Amino acid sequence: MLSLSLLADTTWYPVTFDSPLNTARGVFFWLTVVLAAVYAVLFLVLRYVYKNVLKREGAYGKYFGLGAVSYACIVGAVLLILTFMEDGIEALLFYPLLILLIAVAASGAVLFFKRNKLVYILCGCAVGAALIASLVCMGMLFASGDSLWNNWIVTDDESDVDYTKVDQIGLYLSAALLLAAIVAATFLLGKGEKKGFDAKSISYAGVAVAMSFALSYLRIVKMPQGGSITVASLLPLIIYSYMFGVKKGVFAGMIYGLLQAVQDPYILHPAQFILDYPAAFACIGLAGAFAKCKKLDSLPQVQIALGGVTAGLARFICHYFSGVFAFGSFGGGQNAWLYSLIYQSGYVLPDIAIVIAVGIIVFSSKAFVKTARKYHPKEKPAETTAAAEGGITPAA
Repeated sequence: MLSLSLLADTTWYPVTFDSPLNTARGVFFWLTVVLAAVYAVLFLVLRYVYKNVLKREGAYGKYFGLGAVSYACIVGAVLLILTFMEDGIEALLFYPLLILLIAVAASGAVLFFKRNKLVYILCGCAVGAALIASLVCMGMLFASGDSLWNNWIVTDDESDVDYTKVDQIGLYLSAALLLAAIVAATFLLGKGEKKGFDAKSISYAGVAVAMSFALSYLRIVKMPQGGSITVASLLPLIIYSYMFGVKKGVFAGMIYGLLQAVQDPYILHPAQFILDYPAAFACIGLAGAFAKCKKLDSLPQVQIALGGVTAGLARFICHYFSGVFAFGSFGGGQNAWLYSLIYQSGYVLPDIAIVIAVGIIVFSSKAFVKTARKYHPKEKPAETTAAAEGGITPAA
């Protein structure tokens, strides 16, 4: 009965055409499916049928990358504009987010034609400035008190805060423990990674965050108390973590989580906000944990699949405890632990399954994997290290 109740309240965007916004979502969904199918067919044809004629698969990957970034930004911009017109997203958020998508699209085009240190710095500054502006505007909006009223925390004209519907102790404890676990996992799995952000990693982080944010508007299903199934919206973040490591991936995921709070806020409590947004999406950065596993170098599809499973389960745990302690009363008398298990499984697991499936296809391209691995931290050869320790300079 609980599952049927959730299905009845769920919005299915691919078959919902009751407004310009939902119509655009449906059209973009089916267009994306068609484009993905066309790309898959072309990839198979170019790789297996004309493999002796087309020597440079990487050239096609370059065009595909630019097309993917441009398409994601166009979709995100159109749906963002329609959301602004229909759902009344605050202008304080709308304009910075629109500028962010434009900055990413422009940076993607520039990097397609020319890549050097200066270009990376300029693109990183443009994307970084737009991203920071969006986060600052989000902070200003939440500080204004309007978001509290819209999300039921403010209950009367005196603006008193009512937390009686949530288990505050459970939320604070679970948030603290899970944050500690995420930090520990980040440093453990990211051991040996290059410290700090450079211009290149900042540029790619901005592109990954903005692409994921744009694709997150391309929903398949929206759940009644928050959460949705999208068209592989988390894949750019997973790829970024694979390329630049767990530490940078976790940071990019956290930024994306904050932007998710801008897009679709469903906030009842500060600790619930931490669990459902920055903590849950920071877990996506853990997907890069298997990128440096030498035993799986010949199986990049397995590396990305295992990383996706790790990230998806970690995200699921964050949403699960949020559901138990913050949204347990929404189950209509059902056991909160069971209600949260069913609810979170209904969108988190299908969402990450789609990401893994698409990721396996993408990582079947040898040229793509080769390009992604260029950004892994370089390790010194054993003979060079031994020679250096012995004071011997190896022969050229």
